[in-house]
Amino acid sequence: MDIQTLNLASERCPLALLLAKRASKSLRSNQSIEMIISDAGARQDISRYLLNNGFNVKVQADTPQELVIIATKRL
Repeated sequence: MDIQTLNLASERCPLALLLAKRASKSLRSNQSIEMIISDAGARQDISRYLLNNGFNVKVQADTPQELVIIATKRL
């Protein structure tokens, strides 16, 4: 199964968070989405939102320029 990619590198909070919420709501159990985030506020807010709303979050890359995570919807 291919993993969707949501590139939020050019977006700042709160728009980045809203786009992440919209994309994550369409996922079914065990589906994943890769998110690329650069805004400091969005890094914290998106990860917190996902963890509090039934997703496992795995960090793929964490540099000062961007954070790349894989969010997988739990059962």
